[in-house]
Amino acid sequence: MNSNVIWVEFINMLPIILCGCVLPIIFIWMETRRKMNETNARTQVVMAALEKNPDMDVEELLKKISPKKKLLKEKLLSKLLWGCITTISGIGLIGFGIFLINTISKDTQKIHMADDVQTAIAFGVILLAIGAAFIINYGVGRKMLAKEIEAEESKMNIQK
Repeated sequence: MNSNVIWVEFINMLPIILCGCVLPIIFIWMETRRKMNETNARTQVVMAALEKNPDMDVEELLKKISPKKKLLKEKLLSKLLWGCITTISGIGLIGFGIFLINTISKDTQKIHMADDVQTAIAFGVILLAIGAAFIINYGVGRKMLAKEIEAEESKMNIQK
């Protein structure tokens, strides 16, 4: 094989490698770094408060500066949101694939377009399945956690 062909194939696969391997690693690294910075900032606040007033109640201070936990209802609604987003994206990609199929039948360059159609439809089906899983998770979670959600809401109403 010619070395130019190998380089062309490598360059064609480079976006897939970057999106599939490098991008997730960068996202995980950035999220871990953000969490560590938040923890370090809270630690510095507690240390400064203890230096100024050593008799301070540390547990109460930590409760005040710690991030608020999401309620069960908020978590379920975020799953519904992501389910809708991925489902609509999947339907859009499948529609785009169908559009490309219609375009291919009228075009003479069928070989180059066939890969695009398969890719669009494959990613569309994957996104549609992920979206359906999120929506099903929301429905099942809402039914199973109904009592816990009501208890959280009544607790929040009492605190107000």
